[in-house]
Amino acid sequence: MPRVPARVLPPAFALAALTALIPLGGPAPAAADSIVVGGRPVSVADSPWAVALSSRDRFGAERAGQFCGAVAIGPTTVLTAAHCMGRTVLGGEASGIRDLRVIAGRDDLSGPGGQEVPVRSAWVNPDYDPGTNAGDLAVLTLEQPLPGDGVIPMAAEGDAAYTAGNEATVYGWGDTTGYGAYAATLHASDVQVLPDSSCVRAYPGGPRGAYDASSMLCAGDTAGGRDACQGDSGGPLVADGRLIGLVSWGSGCGSPGSPGVYTRVSAAIGWMPGEP
Repeated sequence: MPRVPARVLPPAFALAALTALIPLGGPAPAAADSIVVGGRPVSVADSPWAVALSSRDRFGAERAGQFCGAVAIGPTTVLTAAHCMGRTVLGGEASGIRDLRVIAGRDDLSGPGGQEVPVRSAWVNPDYDPGTNAGDLAVLTLEQPLPGDGVIPMAAEGDAAYTAGNEATVYGWGDTTGYGAYAATLHASDVQVLPDSSCVRAYPGGPRGAYDASSMLCAGDTAGGRDACQGDSGGPLVADGRLIGLVSWGSGCGSPGSPGVYTRVSAAIGWMPGEP
């Protein structure tokens, strides 16, 4: 089963690219209650730092043009995956996407409410490697502060939140089944932080991809059924009330023995730009 290099919803004008995101043999069947593969709907009021990236110009009006997830770590600072800001996804440079926005505080992307805040600038990690997905992180600066105090702290190196076996939750608006059923409302799935040894065993290199413990962590359910999926890229992985990862890549969605791989936030704290 070939590797799924990125968990992003491709542009409406380039649906053929979807074949590059789904294993040739098809994703493993998800659990009967699949939501963000194997989870549940949640209210944005309880997780206000979970925000959606949107461009109606590139992705159409359905679901308000959502194509990736993101997470607010400051009033005007949002993190997402570097690959969400790439030409393959956006069809051009991020600086040229005039309607690139963050949607916050909206329970249903297809409905009213909440706030759509324009992105003023996007900083993409210059060391991001699209071949391995190492360093898969981008920092977006917003035109105006997000409402309220809906930000989440980041877990630094050595934080117990990264401990293998710890319970964590991944959030997103992506595929809830592994078969292209994208959510209009925010969903969450409970997963477990896995030891690096398990992640290396799952992704030793080759067509399945290579796990790099210095910049990545992985989480999931050893039996499968709980995972992030296409459209969730850049969304938050949270443990003990702190941000520990960003949805990055994986093989299939909720497949046994193929946990989701996340950008390790602690590895990025020292070099990414902060609040202006």
